[in-house]
Amino acid sequence: MSRRLTLVLGGARSGKSHHAEQLALQCAGPVTYVATAGEGDEEMQLRVAMHRARRPAEWALVEEPLHLAEALYTHAQHGGCVLVDCMTLWLNNLLFSEHHEYPETGLVTPPKAWTAEIDALLTALPLLPGEVILVSNEIGLGVVPMGAVTRFYVDELGRLNQRLAALADNVHLLVAGIPMVVKGPALGAST
Repeated sequence: MSRRLTLVLGGARSGKSHHAEQLALQCAGPVTYVATAGEGDEEMQLRVAMHRARRPAEWALVEEPLHLAEALYTHAQHGGCVLVDCMTLWLNNLLFSEHHEYPETGLVTPPKAWTAEIDALLTALPLLPGEVILVSNEIGLGVVPMGAVTRFYVDELGRLNQRLAALADNVHLLVAGIPMVVKGPALGAST
């Protein structure tokens, strides 16, 4: 297959990143890991270090917190694999880019780059060669958040995940470390 898109969803600590890495290890060609996390605080730096330690040394690393479509166009290749971890942080980065601030209540208006970057990504994904694996959190299973920006974010991540799943050849949902196929062939089946 010259092109394949896989979306790996799950809650916090569900095993989604590890599962996505296992899928990337099955790729015969080179793997590029696109990290969307910024430096963040001490706890985030520890998470990033744990992910780095787990990845094979031969994987290329690209750190891109905002311009994801551009990074994918640059690094996707026939026979290769690009793993993006994760869409959740990327959407957060977009929401708070340009030092944008939000009201406690009322309507939330995202920054100018929001729509352009999301549209660019959704346009790029069907055109990319090779295999692309996207990791995203499924955060819409809980209660409705109180704050306006948090509600907006949860809603928009849910909408983005739906659009990504519609484009994807495979969608896997991780629950307690167990991958379940939502869309595509059963795990372990040849494609």
